[in-house]
Amino acid sequence: MEAGTAGRMMKPIFTAEAVHKSFNDPKNGVSLRALGGLSLEIRQGEFVSIIGPSGSGKTTLLYLLAGFLRPDSGKLLYRGEEVRGPSPERTVIFQEYGLFPWKTAAGNVEFPLKARCMPAAARRAEALKYISMVHLDGFADKYPHQLSGGMKQRVGIARALACDPKVVLMDEPFAALDNITRELLQEEILRLWSGLGKTFVLVTHHLEEAIFMSRRIILMSSRPGRVKEVVDIDLPEPRTADIKTHPRFVELKSRLTRSLREEVEKSIAAGIEPELVKDKGVIRVSR
Repeated sequence: MEAGTAGRMMKPIFTAEAVHKSFNDPKNGVSLRALGGLSLEIRQGEFVSIIGPSGSGKTTLLYLLAGFLRPDSGKLLYRGEEVRGPSPERTVIFQEYGLFPWKTAAGNVEFPLKARCMPAAARRAEALKYISMVHLDGFADKYPHQLSGGMKQRVGIARALACDPKVVLMDEPFAALDNITRELLQEEILRLWSGLGKTFVLVTHHLEEAIFMSRRIILMSSRPGRVKEVVDIDLPEPRTADIKTHPRFVELKSRLTRSLREEVEKSIAAGIEPELVKDKGVIRVSR
């Protein structure tokens, strides 16, 4: 573990106790149980990934942590207080870049800073600081259509960090990227996590990605989603791409593959489809 991370990973920043969440399928009106009595704890300052079969409630859980959704029952606490809605302390990085096409990279990063009533010059300086942090020096005045997919996601990361959140929630942020760009951004995120002292929560289908980036992995059961297993990822530090050939990495991957396969087979046997996540009044499919 990096120096300085041990002390910050003691207190829970999120606590969930017996959380239930259901949605009505708009096709037939049938209620679908996304989460069924989920309990977990996420520690302050840790990097944790959430994995599980399609339809296990991973994105539903992330949206609950973000405050976009409320539990039907159970308790969900953030720093000891009930999560009642979104907060600037918890930011989300989505798979879709979500950049304003009419704004430059710097303009996109500046946008959330306007809510702080910062003067224009201060906003610009802050935006350039975070653009530099994600290695986009020289691209501040480029528009999204002039940037590659990896660059766009870097802008999204810079924008999220510029809000100075305590928690960064990530929903499949690298899914649309090629393998090399994906690996480079994984390393970039780990560098930022190590240096900033924030809590990072990643939802991913990519098992190697979860093992490489996480210090703990939360494995979800088939629907209705519960925590099947929590696995400590005790790999040597610092993490670099060649760690994927390390015997412990191979061992962890084999163990998690077996556990994940069991849940996938249960989902297939039950005919479970991806859960329906209600996002701002719109039902969308989540995997």
